[in-house]
Amino acid sequence: MAIYDSIGATYPRTRQPDPRIAAQVHAALGNVTDVINVGAGTGSYEPPQTALAVEPSQVMIAQRPSGSAPALRAVAEHLPLRDNAADAVMALLTVHHWSDLAAGIGELRRVARRRIVILTWDQQIFRERFWLVRDYLPEAAAFDDTRATPTDQLVDLLGGVRQEPVWIPHDCTDGFGAAYWRRPRAYLDPQVRAGISMLAQTGEDALEPGLTRLAEDLVTGRWHTQQAELLALDTIDVGYRLLVADH
Repeated sequence: MAIYDSIGATYPRTRQPDPRIAAQVHAALGNVTDVINVGAGTGSYEPPQTALAVEPSQVMIAQRPSGSAPALRAVAEHLPLRDNAADAVMALLTVHHWSDLAAGIGELRRVARRRIVILTWDQQIFRERFWLVRDYLPEAAAFDDTRATPTDQLVDLLGGVRQEPVWIPHDCTDGFGAAYWRRPRAYLDPQVRAGISMLAQTGEDALEPGLTRLAEDLVTGRWHTQQAELLALDTIDVGYRLLVADH
């Protein structure tokens, strides 16, 4: 069973694409004529020229909006597509779920004629800069340690790569891991946590002590005192990276 068959049912409630991140993704794709979205989920950030979505979870495919590109149920490691099938291939916040990274990247390179765009994160930066996992939920950070893809490994597999930091706005509409960095109460909401694989897969029992401390620190004002500098920022870099590779 695909991971998101079990944890993806609530995605449309909390995972709406953020227009600022969308603009960066679309700019990275450039003036390509067609795009294949691998690990497509519900279709966030797909540009108008998306020709096909590839997604292993039927639960996620069923939640794709009306009018989206056609979706094929398959995995990144075995794309049932011809060589050079599209100008560009994109894979957003998905490589950490793949069972064989080298095989998946090899498939992206085989299918893309011109460009590959991957959105991922640098786990070391994420651990150091993101207060939620650093100060409250080290269990979630430890879980991510087991699945996070080292950026340098991706660079090696892709060949020449341009890296762009993806700054997260304080009012980000896409509720992935660090989206609520300036809205801490959101992480106390089970529905929000259900839409963040890092938290959903770590499990509620493991998260409970840290979430209890966070709730207490919000009541007492301790969190706001500790994060005073953070509260003055509009965007933050906690390690999300856009990798752009050209053939």
